[in-house]
Amino acid sequence: VEAVHLIADGKAPRIPQPKEGATYEGIQKKENAEISWDQPAAALHNWIRGHDKVPGAWATIDGQVVTFYGSSLLDASVPAGQELAIKGASRPGLVTKNGLVVFGNDEKMVLVRNLQFEDGKMIPASKYFSADETTALELTEEEKKMAEDIR
Repeated sequence: VEAVHLIADGKAPRIPQPKEGATYEGIQKKENAEISWDQPAAALHNWIRGHDKVPGAWATIDGQVVTFYGSSLLDASVPAGQELAIKGASRPGLVTKNGLVVFGNDEKMVLVRNLQFEDGKMIPASKYFSADETTALELTEEEKKMAEDIR
């Protein structure tokens, strides 16, 4: 009751909270979420996972910012895949059938499942090299006739 009266009268003491020991982290910004590759795989995974979805951990690939989503530690032998140079990484990543495998400085692996490009387009990481391919639709003779009838 006394505390309520002090507040109501405007006489309650105001003690600023010290910053030392505080656990609050400010809102992360995209420019601060770049991946530092000189770390063990567990730290890379935690960085990617910690920035998933907002703001998104990112790296530069082929001159453009690519954001990494959906990471997990990979405890297996090095899978077969197509090499992908990543700026700042000591070893190229591997685009495999399951996603993009990146390596920590401890030579352990992290599997990244999705990638997002600067234009907002998101793809499965396993489709990185086939992302720009477009397939033309080819109709059979029967389908062509049906299309004409519909027109």
